[in-house]
Amino acid sequence: MKKWTLMAAVALTLSACGGSEESRTPAARTAPAGEELVLTSNALADTKTVAGEITTRDQSQARARIPGLLVALSVREGDRVSRGQQIGRVVDDRIGFETRAYDAQVAAAEAEATRARADLTRIQDLYDHNIYARARLDQAVAAARAADAQAAAARAQRGASASMAGQGAILAPAAGRVLKVEVTAGSAVSPGMSIATITAGPPVLRLELPESLAGQVKPGARVLLAADDLPAEARQGQVTQVYPAIVGGRVQVDAAVPGLTTELVGRRVAASIEIGQRQALTVPRRFVATRYGLDYVEVVSPDRRRSAVPVQTAPTDDPDTLEILSGVRAGDRLVATRTQG
Repeated sequence: MKKWTLMAAVALTLSACGGSEESRTPAARTAPAGEELVLTSNALADTKTVAGEITTRDQSQARARIPGLLVALSVREGDRVSRGQQIGRVVDDRIGFETRAYDAQVAAAEAEATRARADLTRIQDLYDHNIYARARLDQAVAAARAADAQAAAARAQRGASASMAGQGAILAPAAGRVLKVEVTAGSAVSPGMSIATITAGPPVLRLELPESLAGQVKPGARVLLAADDLPAEARQGQVTQVYPAIVGGRVQVDAAVPGLTTELVGRRVAASIEIGQRQALTVPRRFVATRYGLDYVEVVSPDRRRSAVPVQTAPTDDPDTLEILSGVRAGDRLVATRTQG
């Protein structure tokens, strides 16, 4: 009796084990729950990381127009100025001496003109009384006209000298911010010497690209800035101008970036510029899981089995999308590791 009872227990145990195995096998082949995606190759913007400088479209120079001493300078670096504003004054003592000399010449010429007009009046009266001949009257008229002309020339020279003294005012050629002051008050300056550099025009991001990329960058290409301390609106812009010259193996490109200011002209920032498009595998971030510093995706095999595959990823311009560099290929079916939202 005990023998048959033992055999029945063993049979029941084997039967139970066989049923458990059969129940697990179909479960491993069932379709995994979650969103699925078939990897395809998509067009992705190809970018190049370059160095950029925040500057302005133009920079103007406030220059001295006469030689002399810079006796006054009313601006410093960072000050804002308006167009035509006087920011300094140059004085040349020789101009004052010349002006006083011309004043004396004007006085002498006017005195001579007064005497010539008086002579003409007397000669005219004598001519009217038939005492002087017509030739004597014509001579007096010519002398009076010459004296008047000499007086006018002397006044013109005095005016030119006085206006030369007015040329000593240093005026801002454009509205903007003083970027650099070249000289200090009390310095001797010469005509054409730069007194101050003033920013002019809107702020731009100026990039220097290798000449090999000159033909790949077009106006309208997108530019991304990598500086975290810039405002959110100053992180992306577009190329507005590609300069038609290559200097030192570099081509200059200007990009308009909303939110840039002239507070820090000359600041260097890292930027990525779009130079074309390429084919790449991209997936939403919810299809990628990170464990112990490695990225994984869940791949669904043709027999509906799911396995974790390590992949190498790279960020894209879209913060919700990643580029897969290796580990899977186009046509693989992935399942989301996280739910959307």
